[in-house]
Amino acid sequence: MQNLRRKVLILGGGEMSHAMQHLLGARHDLLIWTRAARAGTTAVAPQELVTECDFVLFCLPAQPHHELLTRLLPKLSRRTLCLSIAKGLDEQGRTPADVFTQVLGGNIPHAVLYGPMISEELRAGKPGFAQLAASDGEGLHNTTALFLGSGLHIEASSDRIGIAWSAILKNVYAILFGVADELQLGDNMRGHLAVGALAEIGHIVGAFGGQATTPYRWAGLGDLITTATSAGSHHHQLGRLLVRGRGDGIRGEGLHTLQMLRKLALVAIDTHPLLNLIETCVQHPDDIRSNVQNYLERLDHIASASVTRVGAERTKPV
Repeated sequence: MQNLRRKVLILGGGEMSHAMQHLLGARHDLLIWTRAARAGTTAVAPQELVTECDFVLFCLPAQPHHELLTRLLPKLSRRTLCLSIAKGLDEQGRTPADVFTQVLGGNIPHAVLYGPMISEELRAGKPGFAQLAASDGEGLHNTTALFLGSGLHIEASSDRIGIAWSAILKNVYAILFGVADELQLGDNMRGHLAVGALAEIGHIVGAFGGQATTPYRWAGLGDLITTATSAGSHHHQLGRLLVRGRGDGIRGEGLHTLQMLRKLALVAIDTHPLLNLIETCVQHPDDIRSNVQNYLERLDHIASASVTRVGAERTKPV
């Protein structure tokens, strides 16, 4: 696969923007745009930078995607690919992939990239892993070539819906891992949460039309393990802060996703035990320990009912 030098516009100035600059800077020509102009410089509108760019990389939250795409659209070339790594929902409950499809349709190529990509590790030269879903085969080929030799290993996926929702939901579940670790519930609890979270993510992904196997790949299981167990993970830390009583004013894409799931009724939260527990912990941080204990006690009741049901089935006359 030929690795041509490309012109890339990176939107955003956060940690992942810096990580992408590190990955791509040596092999491609980069332009960086942030809402706030750097000291001594004049603010430039993003649409003034996009002309002749081969890629526009969205390294910012999901919420501004629609507004920025609308501004960029008149200047976008039909060969310019828009790529997002955002793992969240906007105020209408749309994933970045949904926004791309709505605004760009089949006129401008677009793609999403999700997986274990901790920014500090990427900048330190450690490997990263991501699944890529693109609007067409050429976009898939060109985006894979963009990162060739960067240390970010890419797996092609045909399941745009599945990888998007897997990546978005894992931020929500990672909060509960932080809660459990702060409560010192142990490694066994972490194993239980991993199984339960994957089961619920798989059910939700399927309800949105995603493939059953997708949650078990890099965008799902891989990113869940990374985000839920890393000491430097923002969402894992959010869970710890909730237990410490320092939850006032905390923010994160996982918290916003949880709010949108309830506000827009995107998911039946009450039918997903772990998702329901996370929401309860966020809404009632003073009762976290007792709410987790209540959850564990309900597991025992469910297990007892299951044993009774199985026993009754075995004693039925043939």
